[in-house]
Amino acid sequence: MGLELYLDLLSQPCRALYIFARSNNIPFEFKRVQLSKGQHKTEEFRKVNVLMKVPALRDGSFTLAESIAILLYLVQKFKTPDHWYPSDLQKRARVDEYLCWQHANIRAKGSKLFIIKALLPLLTGQPLPPEKLEFATEELNVALKQFEEKFLQDKPFIAGSEVSLADLVALVELMQPVCAGYDLFQERPKLSEWRRRVEEAVGKQLFQEAHEEIMNIKNLTADQFAPEMMENFRQQLLKQY
Repeated sequence: MGLELYLDLLSQPCRALYIFARSNNIPFEFKRVQLSKGQHKTEEFRKVNVLMKVPALRDGSFTLAESIAILLYLVQKFKTPDHWYPSDLQKRARVDEYLCWQHANIRAKGSKLFIIKALLPLLTGQPLPPEKLEFATEELNVALKQFEEKFLQDKPFIAGSEVSLADLVALVELMQPVCAGYDLFQERPKLSEWRRRVEEAVGKQLFQEAHEEIMNIKNLTADQFAPEMMENFRQQLLKQY
């Protein structure tokens, strides 16, 4: 049994893994797990990841959860080019610094805006609360300012002159609110140029391929969700937002 990656490309961390593996010619079997259909809740998938979340990896009898852990596993197993996770102590520390920071900032704030703009109206049938959208947008804008000032600064990439895991993880997260209709790159020339460099580094065609499904999120309809997942998501969203 070869390397298997269990992914749903609507998920940002799944897209990061897909792009990384493909751009580094890492051989893997793409196991699609549709979250909207509840396929992550099956007993079959539970054998791969008892947490019942994607992404997940199976390499022979070895299984692994959590996207950052999986990325680092692939880096070391397949000895990918050094720039992805630099051997230089300080450059690697810059990558680690961003990966530690992003969960509660870029990821959390970008996901929140995506949910409010794209999923909340779809799953609840309720109109978009303008005050919630305004608050979520401002929260994301604060994180974006911190990203530019602290992590990007005047460098081509987060760790310096070459693309790293930090850049890839950052960009797929920032694409989530973009796909929901909030073009956060507009009027941010530094961020826009960084995006162009990252896309070119991984391959623009591959990047677009990985984002094709999420770019069409507005075409998603409620009947594409399994009924039990629809109700589960709806209850969660109403409690949180």
